[in-house]
Amino acid sequence: MIFDRVKPLDAILAAAEKKSLKRSLGGIQLMLFGIGCIIGTGIFVLTAAGAQKAGPGLMLAFAIAGAVCVVAALCYAEIAATVPVSGSAYTYTYATMGEFLAWTVGWALVLEYAIAASAVSVGWSGYFVGSILDETLGVTLPNWLSAGPLALGGAEGGLINLPAMVIALLITGLLIIGTSESAKFNAVLVAIKVTALTAFIALTLTSPAFETERFNPFLPAGVFGGFGSGLGAVGAAATIFFAYVGFDAVSTAAEETKDPQRNVPLGLVGSLLFCTLFYILVAAGAIGTIGGQPIMGPGGIPFPAGSEELARQCALPAHADALVCSNEALAHVLRQIGWSGVGNVLGVAAFLALPSVILVLLFAQTRIFFVMSRDGLLPEFLSRVHPRWQTPHVVTALTGIVVAVGAAFFPVGQLADIANAGTLYAFAMVAVAVMVLRRRRSDVHRHFRVKGLWFVGPATIAGCLFLFLNLPGEAMVVLPAWTAIGFLVYFLYSRRRSHLGQGIVEVVDAVAGEETAIPIHPPRPRN
Repeated sequence: MIFDRVKPLDAILAAAEKKSLKRSLGGIQLMLFGIGCIIGTGIFVLTAAGAQKAGPGLMLAFAIAGAVCVVAALCYAEIAATVPVSGSAYTYTYATMGEFLAWTVGWALVLEYAIAASAVSVGWSGYFVGSILDETLGVTLPNWLSAGPLALGGAEGGLINLPAMVIALLITGLLIIGTSESAKFNAVLVAIKVTALTAFIALTLTSPAFETERFNPFLPAGVFGGFGSGLGAVGAAATIFFAYVGFDAVSTAAEETKDPQRNVPLGLVGSLLFCTLFYILVAAGAIGTIGGQPIMGPGGIPFPAGSEELARQCALPAHADALVCSNEALAHVLRQIGWSGVGNVLGVAAFLALPSVILVLLFAQTRIFFVMSRDGLLPEFLSRVHPRWQTPHVVTALTGIVVAVGAAFFPVGQLADIANAGTLYAFAMVAVAVMVLRRRRSDVHRHFRVKGLWFVGPATIAGCLFLFLNLPGEAMVVLPAWTAIGFLVYFLYSRRRSHLGQGIVEVVDAVAGEETAIPIHPPRPRN
């Protein structure tokens, strides 16, 4: 049976009990932490792609994506408080539904984090080329060095996005030698991001250029553009979902929160609602000042975001200043309404803040690989630790190369859609894991317990599935294709080399870094 290997929850919890974490976080502190984790790449980078899919309906798209994230966040909070160890959704699934499904989740997380890191690298490149090189230094980088090929949705004359590739490799190098963000440095970056977006909202909503007529038609592609089209407000929500990724980091703080039953939902839901309102105001400011109508193709249907056809249209003088054609949307809006200096400062803020997001995504991806390798599901050489830097240098280097290649040749919109496919699958599996664990192990202590799980769990699964089906068809195909490759790897290599299959469970205390090998009897074959 392929569902017969479940990692013993008691062994995982035994290791988790070694942790002694002080409960010091209140609801407001947790909410502020969540805001810092969530606000990042999506709002700086994907505003243009979202507007091309939905026009002014981008505002509705933020609300739809935020609603799905709220129910998913509550599921994450309960299971993170119940199974507080490293490995995220991969470990949760391993402890509830077994090795095979855990493998599919880990494999999907690899897709999520690696592609997301590529997407952020491309987004950073747009602000670097526009705000730093062009506007600040007066240096114009030719298309063949700053964009991918036109056939892949890049730009006319594009060959390689060199800045995106370089930043991905630089961050990879930093991770290999062990450089990480300090809490103070991260707090400064959060302050920069929030201040920049607050200034954007204030300047655009009060600008003389703001006109309500720009919101008509509000839904040029409708609410629902059709499954697989990636269009309409729901299609934009499937892409904009990328702007919310990061809230799961908040859920892991449940053990360090005072009165978690009250403060965890306050922190999670509060931060998501704040960010949703923030995002809607940013979208309103951008669209109300310079417009956000999509560029229409034959039959009044918007050209696909990140497509060769859209790239050709954006190269025309008639669309050169359109919001949907900008690689640095928010800075571009401020320049268009006469705030060039502030626009450049906002571009610098994105330039400074986005590399930290790349670092976090690459770190998370390599650690998922590391955990899977340590479980025997991937070759052991991937979990080798450098003798000097004490980091998993092999898997970090391999991941960084893949991320850099993706960033060099593909546009941000396409990358974000592919990353979202993996994310949505992982979130849905977390909801399933919460319900399974609640039914099978009701005796386990939970620092936070979701109220109304009978609704929240299925709502999370349905919401994730609905958004997945509204991704562009090309992005939807990637996940099953990637999963099929994962099946081959699992059945040809991983299943027979699994440590759990050999009767050994290795559990790591994420705080102390101590590893405990617990021998168990191999599962008996069922008749």
